[in-house]
Amino acid sequence: CGMSRSRDAPWAQAIPGLPRGGTDSRGRHRLETTATMPKMKTHSGASKRFKVTAGGKIMRRRANRGHLMEHKSSRVTRRLEGPVVLNKADVREIKKLLGR
Repeated sequence: CGMSRSRDAPWAQAIPGLPRGGTDSRGRHRLETTATMPKMKTHSGASKRFKVTAGGKIMRRRANRGHLMEHKSSRVTRRLEGPVVLNKADVREIKKLLGR
């Protein structure tokens, strides 16, 4: 016949406000998604140790500033203070751990 499918089957019409996707075997609405599974997870240890600046640089802390400071000279502790930019050789690996 020359009749359209939507006239024959009211269930085939799109529901307003829902994306197209049809129904599953139980009649529940199935939504089309573009997400890939499984989801990317940020490495929690890397997220605590590295920070990304607004310009995209990765900053890290210097080593030897965590503890046992009493036997280190003031000159050494001053030299080790503050964050520094991560070495270019390590950027690719750390960005992968951070999910970027």
